[in-house]
Amino acid sequence: QLQLVESGGGLVQPGGSLRLSCVVSGVTLDYYSIGWFRQAPGKEREVVSATSASDGSTYYANSVKGRITISRDNAKNTVYLQMDSLKPEDTGVYYCAAGIAGWIYEYEYDYWGQGTQVTVSS
Repeated sequence: QLQLVESGGGLVQPGGSLRLSCVVSGVTLDYYSIGWFRQAPGKEREVVSATSASDGSTYYANSVKGRITISRDNAKNTVYLQMDSLKPEDTGVYYCAAGIAGWIYEYEYDYWGQGTQVTVSS
């Protein structure tokens, strides 16, 4: 059974950095696309970034381009989300999700982690 566990969230000041990790167990990461989504208080969940298993391509939402980098270490079955120059509007619960053909839509992902809280505040 595929499981995902996120970590690395926390409280950070505006302009600060965090690195989120998503550890995948139960399967080989090589065959799965991984997406990072976030849900801010009172808002719908939205895609932040994604990495494709098929060709290694990456996606970034316009709101995070230039500030966030997604990477994957298949040997460690882990996907990372490096977040720099964080803004208060980046606050939310961050989820990673896995799917064979996942990309930017929630319905493309079959497995979800429990989420990790990111709070950007002074």
